[in-house]
Amino acid sequence: MEKEFNVLSLFDGCSGGQQALDRIGKKVDNYYASEIDKYAITVTMANYPNTIQLGSVTEVDVSKLKPISLLIGGSPCQSFSFAGKRKGMSTKCELEILSLEHYLELKSQNFEFEGQSYLFWEYIRILTDIRKYNPDVKFLLENVMMGAKWQKVLACGIGINPIEINSALVSAQNRRRLYFTNIGAEQDGLFGDLKCMIPQPKDKGILLKDILESEVDEKYYLSDKNISALLKYNERQIENNRGFSAKFRDTETVDKMDCLKVGGGGKDDLIQTVAVHNTMPSSSKTGKGVTGQLSRTDGKTNCITTVQKDNLVYTANYLQYGDGFAQDSRAYYEDGKHGTLDIKDKRAKVLSQSRIRRLTPLECERLQTMKDSYTAHVSDSQRYKMIGNGWTIEVIAHIFSYLDK
Repeated sequence: MEKEFNVLSLFDGCSGGQQALDRIGKKVDNYYASEIDKYAITVTMANYPNTIQLGSVTEVDVSKLKPISLLIGGSPCQSFSFAGKRKGMSTKCELEILSLEHYLELKSQNFEFEGQSYLFWEYIRILTDIRKYNPDVKFLLENVMMGAKWQKVLACGIGINPIEINSALVSAQNRRRLYFTNIGAEQDGLFGDLKCMIPQPKDKGILLKDILESEVDEKYYLSDKNISALLKYNERQIENNRGFSAKFRDTETVDKMDCLKVGGGGKDDLIQTVAVHNTMPSSSKTGKGVTGQLSRTDGKTNCITTVQKDNLVYTANYLQYGDGFAQDSRAYYEDGKHGTLDIKDKRAKVLSQSRIRRLTPLECERLQTMKDSYTAHVSDSQRYKMIGNGWTIEVIAHIFSYLDK
């Protein structure tokens, strides 16, 4: 009789683990999910009604579940992230937690913990309990790039060093993440330590232009008031050498944002340039903004977060003639929003149409390589939140593809 394949997913969110297992065709007998966000649970149950919901990770008791074959999860990252305060795992009174034993002792004494990243130790508690009856349980823990100290603490706690994968290989999003997993692991070195041998995914060459919607509701475009505030903010940032790298009001700077082109490159082709701008600087001191460039012209987005102003999409259309754009024209969208102008010179016309908008929830799903409209069971704000907190499905599917190898 074939052994059951049971999965326990901690911090399940909208069930990226099930999406990835589906993608590789892996049959699951029982999928247990520990999640407390009611909106994420709504999305999960709409897509996977057989999911067994367990509630908070702090209350999970594996002795009450069927034998677990695979433990997965992405523990909260805010206290590790370079975009955050980087306090790591500690109590409110700043006692650092460096081992499972120390955590369980503090928990038994009713200490209050700082943030949520300490919940990593709940993952380790549960993994330790599973190993008592299944020493060969497969596991996957995802987390953000972090300082060497805390990466070493996590690696010691789980028993293996992480592999780093950037979602840019399989999507239009720059998203560097650490994956601690014994899937595809082998003994290595003099002392036979476990080392994950999973190779990097093949670069699919996906760019932002490949996932953008052709028609977008007006509600996603910035208002004149929003753009006026953005321009004023950008001017202040430029003074500190942190502003938008291209003056996005001027067609003369199109060469600085010339990352995506639609058209054959011949006479009178319509050329579309797309750039992405993050309104907040990356800073571990302020705890604001995303980790990444303020503005990108490489055809990718910064790492998407739960805050959509971290990735504003700027698009500009130009009518090309001859060998290039009109060098002596001045095309501004003076109201900060659309301003379509026809500019005449002796040789041709140049049409300039510029817009700035947020990414749509559907585009964010595509950046995370989810199925289209997977999260379309809740409000936009909740969709943004769970997508930003979620996994890049193609990366997880790549790792899971080594489960049976």
